[in-house]
Amino acid sequence: MDSFQPALLQTLESLRGAHLQAPFDYADRVRLLRKLRRAVKARSEAFAEAISRDFGRRSRHETLIAEVMMVLHDIDHHLRHLRRWMRPRPVAADGLFQPARCEIRPQALGVVGVISPWNYPLQLALMPLTAALAAGNRVMLKPSELTPRTADLLADLVQECFKPNEVTISLGGPELAAAFSALPLDHLVFTGSTAIGRRVMEAAARNLTPVTLELGGKSPTLVMADFPQAEAVSRIVSGKFLNAGQTCIAPDYVLVPHDRREGFVRALQQEIESRYPSLTQTPDYTTIVSDRHHARLQSLVDEAEAKGARVFRVNPSGESLPASSRIFPPTLVLDPPADCALMREEIFGP
Repeated sequence: MDSFQPALLQTLESLRGAHLQAPFDYADRVRLLRKLRRAVKARSEAFAEAISRDFGRRSRHETLIAEVMMVLHDIDHHLRHLRRWMRPRPVAADGLFQPARCEIRPQALGVVGVISPWNYPLQLALMPLTAALAAGNRVMLKPSELTPRTADLLADLVQECFKPNEVTISLGGPELAAAFSALPLDHLVFTGSTAIGRRVMEAAARNLTPVTLELGGKSPTLVMADFPQAEAVSRIVSGKFLNAGQTCIAPDYVLVPHDRREGFVRALQQEIESRYPSLTQTPDYTTIVSDRHHARLQSLVDEAEAKGARVFRVNPSGESLPASSRIFPPTLVLDPPADCALMREEIFGP
């Protein structure tokens, strides 16, 4: 960590000095956001290809919809509302302070750090960047090392769109991330696991750096007795198998009335089979990002099965799925014990 600290501190001080000397006004912010939008749109296919190669296989359509389109929409949203957001807002003065006039004036913080994850490596890097720029901040970005091709494309984009005293990007692994978290930033945004989030918050706390943490959870899905089964199944499959379940808001477990359970499981299996008739040939069934993540998913299922859970692996064509392929079949686990890791940790898989 110490080897990265001097260079990172120098970058931070350069950005902070630029912010203090020439804060971004409305025109600056609009200019930067428009440049970012043009660059993302021009590279949309390149990002889809890079992300797919980083994963092993990632649905092009999912990348264009869940990453590129969301980033473009987010930039448009900020451009549409930015002038109003920047405008001072009058508020009533307390009687003790009459005849004073009070107003709230939005002010930039200074330098914002963004540590982005691997599961949506474009969206979750550029949406925090967009918000920080719109608020008038300089930004230091650290993308995930698990998606290196995407990180390289992001680095090219940053160098094309921004001056070194506007936005910087740092590429590296856990040691760099630890040093990055320990910087005396004006705000730090982290998206990732709860375990790493604790470390990030601990490091930031030493500098009293405010943090925004978007971490994992269990995302329950409750299906009521009077809700149409076909609609529930369609929604659950769409949400769960987007990015092969490697999504923080994916349905994690489903609660259904006991007398509907068996029929619900059959309907889920049929829906999955109709969407993914082949797990090796379909371009829209995403692989798991790394061998380590694939092994973790397998251990979750193995433990639950060893403790008495019923496991249904949906593999419509009966294809061989070696661990080296990182293709994890859609898996339904019935009645997992409450004390197994599957019910205590975010699954983050299909």
